[in-house]
Amino acid sequence: MIAKVITGKSFGGCVRYLLEREQSAVLDSSGVRDYTIKAIIADLNAQRKLRPQLGNAVGHTVLSWSNEDRAKLTVGKMAAQAREYMEKMGIKNTQYITVLHLDKQHPHLHIVYNRVDNDGNTVENFNHWHKSRKVCREMTERYGYHLGKGKEQVNRQALRGNDRLRYAIHDALQSIMAKANTWKQVETLLAKQGIGIHYKYRSGTNEVQGISFEKDGVKFKGSAIDRKFSYIGLDRQLKQNLRLEMQLDNAPRKNTLAGQIREVLDTHKGAHHNSASHGTGLLDILLNTEYVPIEPDPVGDAEKRKRKRKKQEAEQSRGISR
Repeated sequence: MIAKVITGKSFGGCVRYLLEREQSAVLDSSGVRDYTIKAIIADLNAQRKLRPQLGNAVGHTVLSWSNEDRAKLTVGKMAAQAREYMEKMGIKNTQYITVLHLDKQHPHLHIVYNRVDNDGNTVENFNHWHKSRKVCREMTERYGYHLGKGKEQVNRQALRGNDRLRYAIHDALQSIMAKANTWKQVETLLAKQGIGIHYKYRSGTNEVQGISFEKDGVKFKGSAIDRKFSYIGLDRQLKQNLRLEMQLDNAPRKNTLAGQIREVLDTHKGAHHNSASHGTGLLDILLNTEYVPIEPDPVGDAEKRKRKRKKQEAEQSRGISR
C-alpha cells in the first residue's frame, strides 16, 4: 500500500479529471453533494472562501495497493482504509470525496479533500510526504499487504510533479554515491544534472548536521528522499568509498591484470629505447615475461660481406687452376 501526495489550486480541474470518465465512481464523501460533478465543485469552492489567502487549497492523495492484494480487498475495505489513512494523516473535520478508479491494473482510489476545514482553519501539510510513507508502511504491515521491493520498482515514466523530482534526485544520488569519495565530487556531479546541495549547520558553528537537495526550485531533505541519503549516511558512504580506493591503490599491483601489465612495462621500460629491442612488439613482451633482448652480433655486416667475397674468390681461383 502506497500513497502519492499532491496539492493543487483548482477543485474544478481535479474533480472533473477524476469523475469525467467511465471507469470511476464516488465511494465515500463528507460535506459535499456527491450526486453531480457540478455540485461537488460548488460545495468545495464555497468552503475554500473561508480562507481566500490559501492558494493551494486542494488536497489530493492517490492510495494504491499491489495487484497481489486483490484477493484481500473489497470496495468497502478500500473506502474504510482510506478513512483510516486520512485520520492518521490528520485530515479531519473537512470536506472530502473518495473516488474509485478502474483504469489501472492495480487497485487504487483518489482522495480529494479541502485544505480549508469546516471551521475555516488550514489542514496542514508540513512534511506530509514523509508522514504518509510511515502511515502506509504501518498499515501495509498490519493488514498483511504486499511490500514492494524498493524504489527500483517504481515506474519513473508515470511520475509527475514533486514525485518526479524526488526520484530524479534519488537516482542521481544512487549513481554518484557508488563512485564518489569527496563532497566536492558529489556537488560537481549533481550540479551537472541541475541538482543543488544545501547544508544545515549547527547554530554558531561550521558543523554540518543536515542536508537538503534542490531541483527545479523544489527542495527536499536528504532523509525524505531516502534514509540512506541523510547527511550522516552520505558522509559515511563517502568515507567508506575513500578507504576502499586507498586499499586498492596500496594493494600489490601484480594481483590484477592491470597491475601485471604495469609491472611488465616497468621492467622493460628501458628496452623500448634500446636499438637492439626496437623489433620486439609490446605483445611479445607481455606474452613472454622472460624475454631477454638479443645481443648484437660481434661481427658486423661489412665484415661478413668481406669474408664472403674472399671465400668466393678463393673458390674461383681453385676452379681455374684445375
